[in-house]
Amino acid sequence: MTSLMVSKLNTKKSELPTSAGKAKRSAKPSRDAQSNAFKIDWSSYDQQQPNTPGITVFDDYDLAELAACIDWSPFFATWELRGTYPKILDDSLVGETARALYKDAQVMLQQIIGEKWLTAKAIVGLWPANSIGDDIEVYGDADRSTVLQTFHMLRQQMPRQGSARANMSLADFIAPRDTDITDTLGAFVVTTGHGIDAHVKAFEDAHDDYNSILLKALADRLAEAFAERLHQKVRKELWGYAEAEDFENEDLIGEQYQGIRPAPGYPASPDHTEKGLLWDLLDAEKHTGVSLTDSYAMWPGASSVSGLYFGHPDSRYFGVGKIERDQGRSLCQPKGPRSADHGTLASTKPQLRAWRKRLS
Repeated sequence: MTSLMVSKLNTKKSELPTSAGKAKRSAKPSRDAQSNAFKIDWSSYDQQQPNTPGITVFDDYDLAELAACIDWSPFFATWELRGTYPKILDDSLVGETARALYKDAQVMLQQIIGEKWLTAKAIVGLWPANSIGDDIEVYGDADRSTVLQTFHMLRQQMPRQGSARANMSLADFIAPRDTDITDTLGAFVVTTGHGIDAHVKAFEDAHDDYNSILLKALADRLAEAFAERLHQKVRKELWGYAEAEDFENEDLIGEQYQGIRPAPGYPASPDHTEKGLLWDLLDAEKHTGVSLTDSYAMWPGASSVSGLYFGHPDSRYFGVGKIERDQGRSLCQPKGPRSADHGTLASTKPQLRAWRKRLS
């Protein structure tokens, strides 16, 4: 290639905008994104106060009940068998393998239940709450005089074409404090991982990788089923905003119900450190035995699920996507120091400690 050709190519390249430059120019500043928040008519909102406010603990939930709520499609995906249950059992390519795997899973599932290989534990909390900008304040009482915790939600900053598309944040689904409506926020942690280590070790010591993986996959499915079943119990009983709900398991798997349960670290709330605030609020490790690692992973891991409950009819899942530095900088300030002794964020609020002592 001649020096003239190289010079022409470099000139053309310099005239092209970089992808970083395009993204920087097109993304909304945080203030503009907030002004394009998802709009809810709070004046017509009929807020259902929880039937069972505060903390509810489940120490040994019925595994047989959870087994009936399992979503089997992701179970087959674990084994790289693509398809939707129950159709996958009759699939022309993988049906025979899927049927054999499903049979083995059913045998082990009955062992898990009958011999109590696993113990299912959970904690649910329902509190008065309001949004303030992109934050959600959780209160210890209905008059909102005591702030127990503040969750810091992220907001979409991608450009939106037309006024109909909002830059969404989970805070949009909680009534703003200035509406004078006392809304509700829920939180939960569930696990089906207690007891699994001894059985996994027994399989691994016997060089039985198949049953080791099978057990882990079933514990994962039971944990997700627990999260689904508990959410239903919250909607119909503990919170009670959908007492007349009557869905089959397929409807629950398809999320046909009112409300969402986003988890920290997932698309609508990608900041994993919010999990530390959730743990602090629930005192989750004490009640469930589920701890957080230094990187905010749950332990027991694949067999534990956590998240927040939003009950507004317009609440929905979405992805925050890329955020800009202006929003990132604002998140660096509010969260307190980590506790050296148990690996979760230390409570910086004496109100939270006093509230918890009052309940104990």
